[in-house]
Amino acid sequence: MTAHPALIEWPEDPSDAAGLALWTSSEIAQAIGGRASAPFAVSGVEIDSREVVEGDLFFALKGESSDGHRFLEGAYGRGAAGAVVEHAPFGAHVIVPDTMAALEALGRHARARVDAGIIGVTGSAGKTGVKEALYAALDRASRGRAHRSVKSYNNHVGVPLSLARMPASTRFGVFEMGMNHEGELAALTRMVRPHVAIVTTIAPAHIGHFSGEEAIADAKGEIFEGLEPGGVAIIPADSPHFGRLKAKAAQHAARVVAFGRHADADVRLLDAVAASGGGTLVTADLGGRKVCYTIGQPGEHWVANSLAIMAAVEAIGGDLGAAGLALAEMEGLAGRGARHAIPASGGDGSGKALLIDESYNANPASMAVTLRQLGQTPATRRVAILGAMRELGAEEARYHAELAGPVAEGKVDRLILVGAEMAALADALGKSGSASLAGRIDVAHVQTAADAAECLAADGVRGGDALLVKGSNSVGLGAIVRSLAAREQ
Repeated sequence: MTAHPALIEWPEDPSDAAGLALWTSSEIAQAIGGRASAPFAVSGVEIDSREVVEGDLFFALKGESSDGHRFLEGAYGRGAAGAVVEHAPFGAHVIVPDTMAALEALGRHARARVDAGIIGVTGSAGKTGVKEALYAALDRASRGRAHRSVKSYNNHVGVPLSLARMPASTRFGVFEMGMNHEGELAALTRMVRPHVAIVTTIAPAHIGHFSGEEAIADAKGEIFEGLEPGGVAIIPADSPHFGRLKAKAAQHAARVVAFGRHADADVRLLDAVAASGGGTLVTADLGGRKVCYTIGQPGEHWVANSLAIMAAVEAIGGDLGAAGLALAEMEGLAGRGARHAIPASGGDGSGKALLIDESYNANPASMAVTLRQLGQTPATRRVAILGAMRELGAEEARYHAELAGPVAEGKVDRLILVGAEMAALADALGKSGSASLAGRIDVAHVQTAADAAECLAADGVRGGDALLVKGSNSVGLGAIVRSLAAREQ
């Protein structure tokens, strides 16, 4: 049999000749100013000894209540090839005066050694989904050479860790950056040094640490301070804080791109219609060029997110076609929209119910959007377990009470409120029987996630139910999701 020649030959790339190791001990020592005990090479970087896999480099970080040096034996036992330490253990290591400073140094070195297009993402909501969609789009179009921060590693530890994990051959990097205090993003963005910086939206998340939404907008705008020369800032045109963000971006960006429905948006929504399976068919104008694509995830917020994604892909020189495919195939993330079909009895007799997992985070804006989407979700009965929204400051009671409107839009039949802060919403809904909604919604108010699980079990999950679980991560509603999802069909 005659062999057929290859139909496609990938162009040669200098990085193809790069070593397979993520880091060698000599590279690590040079980057962080340490001293290696012996030659070794690593394929990953980890700070949690429980998550170490064979070949990892373990950083023994010191925290307020723990010291990573206590877990070195466990890290080596799980296959760590080496560790970064402040005092010598029995295994291969690089010794430094300060392991946290060393992690930051390794992250900065990783950023400096790549010839890659870097995107930074922040915002009060949507940043993890935008980061994941961008990664999927850019990885598809770069022979698997995209890198991103995993989970929600977006703080002063997660960002340098994500950078340190970036291979030298990376072509695109996408990094999520979060904050809950002024000045935090400024430090992170100067470490990431993005070519494109995105603010997804401004909402009263962590507002307890700020004087108001304007201060949150200013803090989110710090992401532009780290832009590389010639960098692009991408901001929401429909935000009431657009002018504030634009003024901040203009100080640091060579170009500011606005996305949204507003007539003056540079990346503008032209049309959005419901697609089969709960998604949306979008037509957008990218500055004189129209594109049409499907979003697999339901919700108006994903329409806005998709415009930011398209703007970023174009700005970084990516493939818009790959971005459209990534959006069509995007699935819900654990704690942020993942959907599960779980067994159920009674109800419509289907034997199945829909579980919507939004248990990782909550603020007034994301609560409203998610409840509105619940109201558009086909179901014979809609059940919502809503946990308290944390870090809302002096206006905490008002923000919770104002969820009464979104609950009505969500067409909720059964409502379980969790946490002391939710008393304001229970009162607003007329738990005493005085409000107009009280007659239709079955409301229960409990203090803990365990109480909520018992309350749900007493009533049961019925066939045809749509069950939404959403709250701040500290409320612990993820345990309810894990228990129910374990029965997924």
